[in-house]
Amino acid sequence: MFEKSVLAIILGGGQGSRLYPLTATRSKPAVPIAGKYRLVDIPISNCINSDIKRMYVLTQFNSASLNRHIKNTYHFSFFSKAFVDVLAAEQTPQNEKWFQGTADAVRQSIHHFKRHDFKYALILSGDQLYQMDFRKMLDAHIKSKAEISIATLPVNASDATSFGILKTDKKSFISSFIEKPAADLLPDWTSDVSDDMKSEGRNYLASMGIYIFNSDLLFKLLDNQDTVDFGKEIIPQSIDNHKVLSYPYEGYWTDIGNIDSFFEANLGLTDDIPKFNLYDRDKRIYTRARILPTSKISGTTLNKTVIGEGCIIHAAKIERSVIGIRSRIGHESTVINTYMMGNDYYETLEDISNHKIESLKGIGERCFIKNAIIDKNCTIGDDVRINGGPHLEDTETDLYAVKQGIVVIKKDAVIPNGFVI
Repeated sequence: MFEKSVLAIILGGGQGSRLYPLTATRSKPAVPIAGKYRLVDIPISNCINSDIKRMYVLTQFNSASLNRHIKNTYHFSFFSKAFVDVLAAEQTPQNEKWFQGTADAVRQSIHHFKRHDFKYALILSGDQLYQMDFRKMLDAHIKSKAEISIATLPVNASDATSFGILKTDKKSFISSFIEKPAADLLPDWTSDVSDDMKSEGRNYLASMGIYIFNSDLLFKLLDNQDTVDFGKEIIPQSIDNHKVLSYPYEGYWTDIGNIDSFFEANLGLTDDIPKFNLYDRDKRIYTRARILPTSKISGTTLNKTVIGEGCIIHAAKIERSVIGIRSRIGHESTVINTYMMGNDYYETLEDISNHKIESLKGIGERCFIKNAIIDKNCTIGDDVRINGGPHLEDTETDLYAVKQGIVVIKKDAVIPNGFVI
């Protein structure tokens, strides 16, 4: 049923400036997470696990690596109508502008969607971390005879000012909506939530940016050329004129909006029982199938650490860190509170000999790395000391950036021996 009636539209987001420098050369959905995945794998996997297998990913910035990842990852049966296609912003005779917002991105791509027969459009964000069965949301949408459904999450007062906040009637239809309310307005926007949520002070219903639209209504709403954004315009304007349902969700969900949230979401995977469960066989996260050897670890003390495939590690100590695929860490090095994305390839013994490579990709010997994100294919020499934290001011150089105390080593950077941050 779902494969034939639903079309998923995954919004790749804008320029991703808040995740810079991780988005300097790649779109936000292509940013690597958890040592082996990409952000876009999350919504795609949620769709596949929900038996929704027709998907478009909309993007307009640095989409080459995203294209490559999707092309190499998501292959369906020749006899199936399943697909995952990337739609980059394109100029047409009807529209010569870039995407102006979420709704405008869907509007400009709508001629592609209309080639397919579908009753419901599932609109998702490409930069959120969560596991959700969309079949349950679609069931609620159909049973209530809603025209639009919005997935909603209880949040606390400090977070509420960053979201679209809504109130519902007794049948869970949305009666009012406000985008990013000021703190002094919040007392009027509390909702009746579960006891568990009340105990955590999460009394406000926030839009998660996950929508289901009846396709005929979506086409009609997008005929209005003046509306460019779902959250700021289309949703608030629809509440008085259409049946808009709130679908409550109380599981783990985080918006990967900035470097700090990205960093904490990745390091959270090292917890004994992580909130985002990569080990649930019914909610698998899919990604590119690589043929990599097992990781090899010698003389290293490991504590709360996640290690990807194909790593060669001789470090003295690694603690509360995520170590990505093909990573190399040298003797006597210490790595704490760090997300190391890993490498796209190995340097062979022949390369090392012929090109007289002194420092291999990865972390060298006798290094100390703390509170850092190391992007792909970085070379960190011997005796390097990187000690991130609130004592560091925000700054940027050709090799690294500091944001909120987190040191981000830029992709392909070469950090010389003895360097100190």
